[in-house]
Amino acid sequence: MSIKVSSLTKLYVTQKAVDGISFEIGKGEICGFLGPNGAGKSTTMKMITGYLPATSGTATVCGFDVAEKPMEVRKRVGYLPEANPLYFEMYVREYLEFSAGIHKLGSDKTRRIEEMIGLTGLDKEAHKKIDALSKGYKQRVGLAQAMLHNPEVLILDEPTSGLDPNQIVEIRELIKNIGADKTVLLSTHIMQEVQAMCSRVIIINNGSIVADDSIGNLQQSNTRQDVLIITFDMAVDSKLFMKLKNAVKSENIDGNRWKIATASPELLKREVMQWALDHDLSINSMLANTESLEDVFRTLTKK
Repeated sequence: MSIKVSSLTKLYVTQKAVDGISFEIGKGEICGFLGPNGAGKSTTMKMITGYLPATSGTATVCGFDVAEKPMEVRKRVGYLPEANPLYFEMYVREYLEFSAGIHKLGSDKTRRIEEMIGLTGLDKEAHKKIDALSKGYKQRVGLAQAMLHNPEVLILDEPTSGLDPNQIVEIRELIKNIGADKTVLLSTHIMQEVQAMCSRVIIINNGSIVADDSIGNLQQSNTRQDVLIITFDMAVDSKLFMKLKNAVKSENIDGNRWKIATASPELLKREVMQWALDHDLSINSMLANTESLEDVFRTLTKK
């Protein structure tokens, strides 16, 4: 496994910021690391990258223990922290050259710098001082330095923070493309980003993992069996639903789609089918209501 965390704990005096969490992430996985503010996401990422020592437990990256082989870990990790640390007085290309020197890229330095400038869309900004860049372009510089040494593992804490909608789409595609042969652990509060990029989600709350699964499985496990989503072939008068004995509440979603709450799903299904037949209506689909990832997140973290 590219990332392996076992019973990882971080204690601040008496407060457990991270409480004995364990997970593994393999090559080719893009894993979303979700949780409310203060849940322990950034603390965990800092411990995995070696920027913060663990109180107990272990973290290994590409087989190297973070505590015992920190330099070997840092060679293999590209890290973009939530607070993007940059040298504002440097020019963009100058900063990337500085970063390349730290990673000892040697003769490959120039090629990698130009490749990262192109990949992150910094072509027109590369001659500017970092201090003169917008927040979105500063974020791109942070991404460029994280990927500069072609690391096996990417740890990205809020990677699209400060980007406009067009830039977000570009960075999403970039992360998806590079994630095909790397391991990516990314934190974000934007659920659309998670659904667009991630094959798996880990949700942490109050320092503990409350979910670790694919997005589809998480949504399926939180399917509301007592709510049906029914799509008819034409518009339906809401007054007709009042005749349904097993319908507790009905709500129009859009056009011909209706959400109907019930205490007896199977009885309602049979009743709706007979009801539609009696009123010369066709049912295009009738499914249990699957919650969105945002709904699942709120359910698992509301306590």
